[in-house]
Amino acid sequence: MVSFEMNDRKKIGIGLTGFGVFFSFLGIIFFFDKGLLAMGNILFISGVTLTIGFKSTMQFFMKPQNFKGTISFGVGFFLVVIGWPVFGMILEAYGFIVLFSGFWPTLAVFLQRIPILGWLFQQPYVRSAFWTKTEVILFYFFFSYKCSRHNIKQDLFQIFLAVCCSHEYIEVTSHREDEMHVY
Repeated sequence: MVSFEMNDRKKIGIGLTGFGVFFSFLGIIFFFDKGLLAMGNILFISGVTLTIGFKSTMQFFMKPQNFKGTISFGVGFFLVVIGWPVFGMILEAYGFIVLFSGFWPTLAVFLQRIPILGWLFQQPYVRSAFWTKTEVILFYFFFSYKCSRHNIKQDLFQIFLAVCCSHEYIEVTSHREDEMHVY
């Protein structure tokens, strides 16, 4: 069971995670300094562990669908420690993207709800760069399923159109296939 209360352990974990990201950023800025990158990685992993707990961290990293990301993140960390920071960070970045790709839509919604930053993310030029085809398809599919509960065949047809066409988004004015507009 996940507890949403903010105790001292979670506060420390969030702080360590933030410092881990900060040290990793400094390590990249200072031409892949392996000491800063290694400190950033250690702080990030320990921060995540303190924030969500040891058991949840092990369950997250040991899921069969997360093995590819876990292994590439671990090998990347090992390469940073032994002195190959560029290759290590490339592998770590790939592992990070694979591991945390399920959180991007949640992060997008969270960023849009922050007062000043949310206004910036809702501008058309930022929104077009921020929202990818996949997220638009997933949000459309979720909301069309939740709100209208119409024929699933029409949803699959619209998803097929979005994937096959090279357009940024789909605007649906009607749920009839002959009245759909793809821009």
